Amino acid sequence: MQTRQLGPFTVNAIGLGCMSMSHAYGTPDPAEAEKTLLRALEVGYNFLDTAALYGFGKNEELLGRVLQGRRKEFVLASKCGMFKGPDGKRKIDGRPQVLRQTCEEALQRLRTDVIDLYYLHRRDFSVPVEDSIGEMSRLVEEGKVRLLGMSEVSADTLRKAHAVHPLSALQTEYSLWSRNAEIAVLDTCQELGISFVAFSPLARGFLTGKLTDPAAQLEAADIRKFMPRFYPENYPKNLELLKGYKAIADEVGCTGAQLALAWLLQKAPHIIPIPGTRHVAYVEENIKALNVVLTWSHMQQLDQLINQHTVSGERYNAATQEEIDTEQF
Repeated sequence: MQTRQLGPFTVNAIGLGCMSMSHAYGTPDPAEAEKTLLRALEVGYNFLDTAALYGFGKNEELLGRVLQGRRKEFVLASKCGMFKGPDGKRKIDGRPQVLRQTCEEALQRLRTDVIDLYYLHRRDFSVPVEDSIGEMSRLVEEGKVRLLGMSEVSADTLRKAHAVHPLSALQTEYSLWSRNAEIAVLDTCQELGISFVAFSPLARGFLTGKLTDPAAQLEAADIRKFMPRFYPENYPKNLELLKGYKAIADEVGCTGAQLALAWLLQKAPHIIPIPGTRHVAYVEENIKALNVVLTWSHMQQLDQLINQHTVSGERYNAATQEEIDTEQF
């Protein structure tokens, strides 16, 4: 197994994103999710990623229930700072007292005494980031959290937070079709010794080649329905990119998903991709990307084929983009 360093932990180079088991990509199937989690541990995953937001606590509850008694077998990451507001809707809230309460409740849902890696899920622009990270550092002092991280923030914000308390991880979307991290945060992470955890490394399913018609294949509540790259005016153009992509996968002898993960793994040693799935078959498929070796030529071909200049549509719609800390991203 390839491994990567995450603070003091040595983890499998590919982690497991658990969001889709309870949230965002259609109707959850708890029975299948349980099988997927158990199979993931069997085949070697030892870094699992969840958040209070996912299913408004249901994902944390799922991990706590299914993996109770196996806590020592994996590094557990969760997130605070984005959860349910008083109106029952998703809310970004980085106030210290809210972060503390979210952590206390997460520990109960996860049925554990400590969360190995705790992220600030989103920056709350109404609260100084130093205040949010300061309170999270007190959770570390109290032994409720071991390591701290942040998600979707700029290099500048990362440095400010790191000065308050050393960060061990930065989580941001990164794949062939989402390259914002290459502007500054990838290099900043390397400079500061922070692991870069890449979420949506399969481009939200696009790079698997299985999503050919979003209008027909996606459920009404699927968040991709609201992402410009999946809109009818953009997706057909993006599908054209998969012809050349599939040709490279065929030449290498792997699936589209495995090719996407191998590209990330060979980009830099501090990158840890966390593909998400709720299906046993994909957990098994994705881990085999560790055996895929790409030549310099393959890497160059992929970089030139799918990038920020060849993909049609923005990553997020305007409303969601306003929530992201994009300065020097």
